[in-house]
Amino acid sequence: MSEHQNPPATDAETERNARHKARMERKKAVVDASIAAATDKRGLLLINTGNGKGKSSAAFGVLARAIGHGLKVGVVQFVKGRSDTGEEAFFRRQPEVSWHVMGDGFTWDTQDRTADTASAQAGWAQARVFLDDPEIGLVVLDELNIALKYGYLDVNQVIADIESRPEMQHVIVTGRAAPEALIEAADTVTDMGVVKHAFKAGIAAQAGVEF
Repeated sequence: MSEHQNPPATDAETERNARHKARMERKKAVVDASIAAATDKRGLLLINTGNGKGKSSAAFGVLARAIGHGLKVGVVQFVKGRSDTGEEAFFRRQPEVSWHVMGDGFTWDTQDRTADTASAQAGWAQARVFLDDPEIGLVVLDELNIALKYGYLDVNQVIADIESRPEMQHVIVTGRAAPEALIEAADTVTDMGVVKHAFKAGIAAQAGVEF
């Protein structure tokens, strides 16, 4: 036997490989049946919520995917006020993307509910422009859940506006504490949990990773 040849399989390995093949055949049958049954196509409402890191990052990953498929994208950032993030710097260079930062910063920094409410309502006015436009294939409403949590916007009106969008338009909503009514209206909801975070160890937010 040359040094590049694999040693012959033992009886135990042969049996294990056979069990694996049978298991994968059963799994493939289930997956294929699920794919065959999923024939409906329409715009989806996706929610990224939870206390873990990555809610907005995941949305921007889908944004990149949408651009790759030729979709036009509208982004409205609620609460967030900074315009020096890496994602904004990158996506503003893409002609398919219209990006709007409509917040004044973290609520614990602004400490002004009246101003925050006005900013959120202005943000929603821009969101409705996107939601009314059938040319926009994807709308990202970043940190909208926070604006809803603090009552800056009426959740029922927000849901009604989202549900009246063009049939094939997709919407992604991010932010902690997604309201139950919005979760019920959504097609896909991801609750991101936190296991560890560098900030808890005294490590500052760093460009290219956190912003």
